[in-house]
Amino acid sequence: MARDILKTLKAEHNVLRDLFKQIDATTERASKGRVELLEKIEANLLPHAKWEEKVFYPAFKERADRDGLKTHAEAVLEHAAVEETVIPHVKASDVTTPEFAGRVKVFGELIDHHASEEEDTMFKMARKLFSAEELAQFDEDHEAWKASTAATAAITGAKAKAGARSTAAKVSQAISR
Repeated sequence: MARDILKTLKAEHNVLRDLFKQIDATTERASKGRVELLEKIEANLLPHAKWEEKVFYPAFKERADRDGLKTHAEAVLEHAAVEETVIPHVKASDVTTPEFAGRVKVFGELIDHHASEEEDTMFKMARKLFSAEELAQFDEDHEAWKASTAATAAITGAKAKAGARSTAAKVSQAISR
């Protein structure tokens, strides 16, 4: 079967959807399981999102028409909202609380919404903007990037930002109590 980045990204979306279903099914007593699932979500989400932001989205934007540029803007803002707000708030909550469950539910819903929009809109546009050879090359580049020091740096940076924002959210919550 020929390589195709759009199929790879969709498969990664499906892995995330499954992980969110698993974490959503947990109870407050499953603190270890919740922590492990959250780590798996982050381990799958961050490389995917950072590669899209650094490689796929800019290439898409270069070729997009007006509707494509709108789709691109939506995708970029959705990434920022999750990275800058949702992840820190999830990480700021105690995994043994209903608050955590509610925040993870919203996190999963946002990821599913974003993934569905990408698959239904952006990926259909991308099929017209890029040749099969280009999509195959993106797939090869994606695989190589995930094993690179650039990926490690991008993921480490994203985790550090989320950690700092999580700490700020915890302090803000403590002050408001």
